Amino acid sequence: MLEEERKYEVEPRFTLPDLTPCLPSGGRIEERPAVTLTATYYDTPDLRLARSGASLRHRKGDAEPWTVKLPADAPGVRHEISRGGGPGTPPADLLALVTAYSRGADLEAAALVRTVRRAYELRDGDDRVLAEIADDAVSVLDGRKVRSRFREIEVERKGGGRKLLDRVEEVLRDAGAVAGGFTPKYVRALGDAAAGPPDLVRAGELPRKPRAGEVVTVAIRKGIERILTHDPLVRLRAPVGDNDTAVHQMRVGCRRLRSDLKTFGPLVDTGWAKPLRDELGWVAGLLGGARDAEVMRARLRRTASADPLSPPDEASVARIDAELAARHEEALVALEEGLRTDRYAKLVDSLISAARQPHLTPLARERAVDVLPKLVSRPWHTFALGAKGVDGATDLDPYAPDEQWHAVRINGKRARYAVEAVAGVLGGAAPELAKALAGVQDLLGEHQDAATAAETWLSIALSDPDDHSLAVTAGRLFERERQAIRTVRAEFPEAWRKAAKPRMTAWLP
Repeated sequence: MLEEERKYEVEPRFTLPDLTPCLPSGGRIEERPAVTLTATYYDTPDLRLARSGASLRHRKGDAEPWTVKLPADAPGVRHEISRGGGPGTPPADLLALVTAYSRGADLEAAALVRTVRRAYELRDGDDRVLAEIADDAVSVLDGRKVRSRFREIEVERKGGGRKLLDRVEEVLRDAGAVAGGFTPKYVRALGDAAAGPPDLVRAGELPRKPRAGEVVTVAIRKGIERILTHDPLVRLRAPVGDNDTAVHQMRVGCRRLRSDLKTFGPLVDTGWAKPLRDELGWVAGLLGGARDAEVMRARLRRTASADPLSPPDEASVARIDAELAARHEEALVALEEGLRTDRYAKLVDSLISAARQPHLTPLARERAVDVLPKLVSRPWHTFALGAKGVDGATDLDPYAPDEQWHAVRINGKRARYAVEAVAGVLGGAAPELAKALAGVQDLLGEHQDAATAAETWLSIALSDPDDHSLAVTAGRLFERERQAIRTVRAEFPEAWRKAAKPRMTAWLP
């Protein structure tokens, strides 16, 4: 679950002000009994979790004493996952969730924190909890000895909106509370070492006139960040936004990084890049099974509801969905097993090192504007004109087999990634070309999804030839997918014409 809270530093003698004016009409404040919570935080010897904004603790006094907190996109928002279990050995699934930070290193007790908490629930007129105020007196312990003390106020959002938190903040600050940013207790307990930078070096801003190596370094860091950010969310099977999944985003990260390492091959050491590409391909394959099942389940819902005036048999659609759900679960289990291996932990370690310092060639010291167009030109021309038995988009046969269209799509994806990687640096028509290629890729992606779905519906029907209703339903779904393919093939020439305009590609040698 997502936890959203704000923290405030207060003096030891701070008096919590009356927060009733912050509540809606009919609201009230309910004081909870004071509790004493003793938490042991676990981390690597070099505090990799703390420096990355993650934590793993065992806290006496909680119904589920083991808790992992993982950073999310917004300040003050974290993923919180709790499990039961006795002290000493963290649950295996929680240890797995922090792999992207620990990289397989052993965790040990790093901080002992005792908190005396006085909590207050802010409720509305219907008695729903809108927010919780925690007034915490914190002691950092060294065995039985108190090493330091501090007091803080936490305001956690429950069923209320952020405007309520804004009103509470105004009252607290008027009373003398100081907005403390978002520094967790254990980071304050561990001191300066825990506040150091994370091991993952993130992509920064490029200079106005970058060198080629600076551009490829940013591309590499963006890909690695995308992979490792979504690693724990994949393990949680969490959605990302309204219409996306962590599996999809992590797979895109693997594919894009592999593509960038190939496109910008002359800028990176081959002996360094090839093992990375190989291992990324392995992980992308694990993710692919789960992602394909996700896509097919969504595709089934879309195709089955495409014509409300002629719906297919509901029971047969449910039968197909059940088969897809079983395949999805099987793929997720295989993926999770792969992510728990030493092989994957070693890859994460390699990715952290790659983000810190990519192995670049002397060519990377040249100006980006002098080097990058030529490197992007190769995947572009392969996509446009074809190579190694694969048609080019320029003369793609509308009656070619689905496999040929899929091969063109793969080349197009690499061309799109290459153009997107340099568009912000080269400017001119490059950003417009990147946008046009995204549209072309959307069409080719629709084609591939429809082709895969059509064969999937038939294969499921063939698995039970005695179920005539299933066969009829699969046949109807199959024909709807083939119509989607015919539509894509009719629309493709115009989409390609827009992308291949000379004014948008003149910068490519």
